Amino acid sequence: MSTAKGNGDGCRLYLITPELFEPAPFADRLARALDAGDVAAVQLRLKNMDDDAWRRAIDALRPVTHARNVAFLLNDRADLVVPTGSDGVHVGQTDMAAREARRLIGPDLTLGVTCHDSRDLAMQAGEDSADYVAFGAFFPSSTKDVVHRADPSILTWWSELMELPCCAIGGITAENCGPLVTAGADFLAVVGAIWNHPDGEAAGVRAMNAAIAAASQG
Repeated sequence: MSTAKGNGDGCRLYLITPELFEPAPFADRLARALDAGDVAAVQLRLKNMDDDAWRRAIDALRPVTHARNVAFLLNDRADLVVPTGSDGVHVGQTDMAAREARRLIGPDLTLGVTCHDSRDLAMQAGEDSADYVAFGAFFPSSTKDVVHRADPSILTWWSELMELPCCAIGGITAENCGPLVTAGADFLAVVGAIWNHPDGEAAGVRAMNAAIAAASQG
């Protein structure tokens, strides 16, 4: 996952998995999604699963992403990143501390940190060696209860001040993502817009990439 600004990529799509799925069939869905257009990264997020379930899911999905040069990140499970050959971890404010996650994954793999709508948390994440910060939720979400609502202006503030990339998350769709792109988001993290798309995940990726391109062109 390239987290360097100024690499010419502009805003890119960041896929998050559903929290419950069967690994083998979902691997086929993931392949279709990644083959449909540009995706920077895939984050594996599982709900209330033991280590064996995590490893089965990683073994099914990681080869799909790596075959397409797409970064594969784990949600919260920094302890599994290195043993499973994953590319990094994303941690929330109530999960593992960012500094501990960095210790576990080492200096070279990707660390993302949820910062909600807080400028202070984002600055702290930068100090804790995060590779990107995530702001949100920007819209109501079907996958998580929205406690923190962020305004697109925080993306502009961050992108004008810092070199560290920022990711927008929370209820993002092809229909509403435009203001986030123009505000300065480097990545758009999406769940339902892809996996719940009425015409399938490939159509979801194509729609998101088309919306990003349209917004980027003004």
